[in-house]
Amino acid sequence: MPRPRRTQVSLEDTPYYHCCSRVVRRAFLCGDDAYSGKNYDHRRNWVESLLFELETAFAIDVTAFAVMSNHLHLVLRIDIDSANRWTDRQVLEQWHKLFKGDAITRKFVQGELVEAYEVARLKHAIATYRSRLCDISWFMRCLNEPIARLANQEDNCSGRFWEGRFKSQPLLDEAAVLACMAYVDLNPIRAKMADTPEQSDHTSIQLRIKAALKGEQPKHLQPFIGNERDNQANGLAFSLTDYLELVDDTGRIIRDDKRGVISENSAKLLTKLNIPQDNWLKLTTEFGQLFHGPVGTLQELTNYCEHLNKRRRHFAMSCQHFQAS
Repeated sequence: MPRPRRTQVSLEDTPYYHCCSRVVRRAFLCGDDAYSGKNYDHRRNWVESLLFELETAFAIDVTAFAVMSNHLHLVLRIDIDSANRWTDRQVLEQWHKLFKGDAITRKFVQGELVEAYEVARLKHAIATYRSRLCDISWFMRCLNEPIARLANQEDNCSGRFWEGRFKSQPLLDEAAVLACMAYVDLNPIRAKMADTPEQSDHTSIQLRIKAALKGEQPKHLQPFIGNERDNQANGLAFSLTDYLELVDDTGRIIRDDKRGVISENSAKLLTKLNIPQDNWLKLTTEFGQLFHGPVGTLQELTNYCEHLNKRRRHFAMSCQHFQAS
């Protein structure tokens, strides 16, 4: 039986979560349908544009994404600090980017007088919206529902477009985040939809490469900041150049027609994270099969289970891939 989402999220352990949504009834999210002969590539733009629109409203960063033919991968970071720093007015302004709110919230945002008997209701709404704006369930709801409505309208049908609910798994440490990001970014290459990361349309890796060629980073994706934790606490604590090189090396190995190897620089990064090279290839090609729950070292998994009062460490065997033998 599926567990409530609140029993799977522990911000004490990690703000990072890998989310995946799949379509049903042999529906196509995008790409070519060999049975009907239709092409659905335009739906990739639906997903990507809405994803970036939601990123500006929620206190949630998009770290990695890949839009595939029948499923969607996301790596999200919950920015609880930003949500807590928002003023009451800012919370409502962010929420009104998504929903109309009610007469009281609109009155408050417009600077009109709120009656005394309305204050309690207003405060309750602000607290509720602040919580929702850093909730991955609300983020995925606001992403999946509009896409489903558009697809059903286009297909002239009704009913479910996505599976019952999206899947999410906590990424408990830096090694887990890096492995999951690479797994997501390399999806098109594994599926033989693209030969290189540069050709992987509608993925975070393609956006990062295009921006890097201009000496920039994509404004809608969580940035890489190297070791500059003190100045930019919300960035990825890796070098962008190192990550791009690691993904490129791994992609070349995955392709059957390429004789790829892990470069010396990429090997140093894996060593720093205590991930053996053989394990890295298994992680980036079989991540979805290996992990159906929390991802990280055994110690991080133990801490996560203790904080959520879980008696058993499920998936402990898979987590052993994050340590040298």
